[in-house]
Amino acid sequence: MIHFTCDCCKRVIDLDEEVRFVVRMEVFAAADAGETDADDERDYLEEIEEMLSLAEDSDESLNDDVYQQVRFDLCSDCRQKFVRDPLGRTTPVHLGFSNN
Repeated sequence: MIHFTCDCCKRVIDLDEEVRFVVRMEVFAAADAGETDADDERDYLEEIEEMLSLAEDSDESLNDDVYQQVRFDLCSDCRQKFVRDPLGRTTPVHLGFSNN
């Protein structure tokens, strides 16, 4: 039997008792900076072919800098937390102070 673990809280998700939620995220470099009217005359297909050939020949870490796709399994509690704050903006910052 396949078992799933919540990627956030690391708790085993019992599919007989609860629903497993999947979060898919895609992060990629935006190519819209500096567009002008002169861009209308560019050969975009040629540029795409060049990028693809460079990507095949380049280091894998370079590709991660341009495009990344990830998938997470979440339990229902962690799903609720994620939906409320998907970017983690309201997560409190824990500061470590000494006991002086």
